[in-house]
Amino acid sequence: MLPKRPHGVVMLLMLMVFDVSGAFVGITIGNEMSNLPSATDIVAILKEKKIQHVRLIDSNHQMLTALANTGIEVMVGVPNDQLLCVGQSRSTAADWINKNVAAYVPATNITYIAVGDEVLTNIPNAALVLVPALQFLQSALLAANLNTQVKISSPHSMDMISKAFPPSIATFNSTWNTVMSQYLRFPKDTGSSFMLNAQPYYGYVGGQGVFPLEYALFRSLNPNSQISDPNTNLFYTNMFDAIIDATYNSIQAMNFTEIPVLVTASGWPWRGGPNEKAATVDNALAYNTNLIRHVLNNSGTPSQPMNQSSTYIFELFNEDLRSGPESEKSWGIMFPNTTTVYSLSFEDVATTIPESPALRGMFCVANSSAPHSALKHSLDWACGPGSANCSAIQPGQPCYESDNIVAVASYAFNDYYHRTQASGGTCSFNGTAMMTSTDPILLANKLQLPFTSALKRRLRRTNLALKCLKGSRP
Repeated sequence: MLPKRPHGVVMLLMLMVFDVSGAFVGITIGNEMSNLPSATDIVAILKEKKIQHVRLIDSNHQMLTALANTGIEVMVGVPNDQLLCVGQSRSTAADWINKNVAAYVPATNITYIAVGDEVLTNIPNAALVLVPALQFLQSALLAANLNTQVKISSPHSMDMISKAFPPSIATFNSTWNTVMSQYLRFPKDTGSSFMLNAQPYYGYVGGQGVFPLEYALFRSLNPNSQISDPNTNLFYTNMFDAIIDATYNSIQAMNFTEIPVLVTASGWPWRGGPNEKAATVDNALAYNTNLIRHVLNNSGTPSQPMNQSSTYIFELFNEDLRSGPESEKSWGIMFPNTTTVYSLSFEDVATTIPESPALRGMFCVANSSAPHSALKHSLDWACGPGSANCSAIQPGQPCYESDNIVAVASYAFNDYYHRTQASGGTCSFNGTAMMTSTDPILLANKLQLPFTSALKRRLRRTNLALKCLKGSRP
């Protein structure tokens, strides 16, 4: 069917000119190691690596002091062994806030408190005090007038989801329905997030060959290995996105919406025992590099293209005192003596390579005169082997137009081009694409499309307008 509405292309082009404030990548710093580097040395490492977000497993006062006046956003933690006291006493919770938060802000930029870690699966006997602990700490923040700056939540394990695939039918383990309902009410009411420790490594190992390693590492899958949700027909190119979508669907199954997912831990071990074949330096480097690129590209997920999940890499240092197999001690990108296990950049490769000045303000769009069969072939390549971020133009998603292949192809072509042009990518697609420098607003006027001033203002201020060109940022 021929496209009847050229305004779809124009709308997507209009969105290319708006900057999008997206997700961030931070890092976790644990404390189960024989020789923790000095706080001063750790902060120097964070600055060197340009890491602007850090999660402390505890509330180490030396670290909080060293982080003062750096601008680095800090998540502090209430350790599991302190949860019982905080969850049973308002005064203890208030004292915790005063000593570990109020005493350091505003010099130290504390923005989040993680209450416990995987409480429901690690220490189920403490389940009944989790929500009271959140509430008591929130009351203490209110009393200290810090409730706007500092948000509170509690990290959960993937094990809370009884069946994570397909994501569309995922639900939380019914054992915890009462507690989860109470817990979800808290971030909904306070504007906080659902904290999730998302570890595809465990999903891959536990799957025992069901999912290919490439799927876990964000690597391209061959056509015969494409993975889709049979209920939604959404394709998943990586396990991380599937875990995030399973979490959102589990939340929705509890009748809660508009609670963002914040990934408090995600990484890959670089060393393992004899039976831990996937724990290698190459795999760890590949996973974390691709994860950083994925998050910073504001890719969203197939079912949540408008929602990007900020993520904390697990972790900065190896923790040799952790219990369990060898892999549990080997998640760090550095040794505690501050030497590097492998080099990892915390900046998006696609955004750190400057574009040629001649290409700024240029857009790669579909050639409307090209045969639709050729456009379809080029679109499939861009979203497949070309690795363009096509989440938002899948059926049922905000930027999809079923009768306008020119519009959706333009989205994919422009995303691919601006991700790859610095390394040799072109705007050709076998003659089905072309470059344009026309300002999208001027193009709308030239075509005399019904873009009123009010609509233009609306497009600029709505999430849809901002997000429908996440990857196409010239």
